[in-house]
Amino acid sequence: ESTKYKCMIQMTNYTGEGAYIVISLLNPEGEYVETLNVKGDDDEWYNTVESRWQSYGKKRTDIDAITGATISGGERSISVIEIDNDKIDKGYKLRFETAVEDQEYYESDVELELTAENVKSKVEGTGFIRYIRMMPQ
Repeated sequence: ESTKYKCMIQMTNYTGEGAYIVISLLNPEGEYVETLNVKGDDDEWYNTVESRWQSYGKKRTDIDAITGATISGGERSISVIEIDNDKIDKGYKLRFETAVEDQEYYESDVELELTAENVKSKVEGTGFIRYIRMMPQ
């Protein structure tokens, strides 16, 4: 059984191209499990989101259903992500990777432990993301 969550991403006021953002599920050991959402639908640039690309290259999963447009500086986006209930309060994490063309790459712009409290919270970013806010749907 799983729960859907609204996930709002608010970007910092940077200049330049839209950010590619990948939301991944990590196991308690910090290893990639699956991709939950991708902002940026031009697969030519997926290799700039390095950690996700390494996993994608191995698994080659179909991500068309979970992609959307990039998000530019100062913008916000709301997505719905689905998380298996058995991952909550078990040490799993969400990782938000960000990359902007000709700028930095942040492997863990936001990293959020999946706890019952955190899936209803606001978490500050460390790179292109100002903050993310999660809310059960």
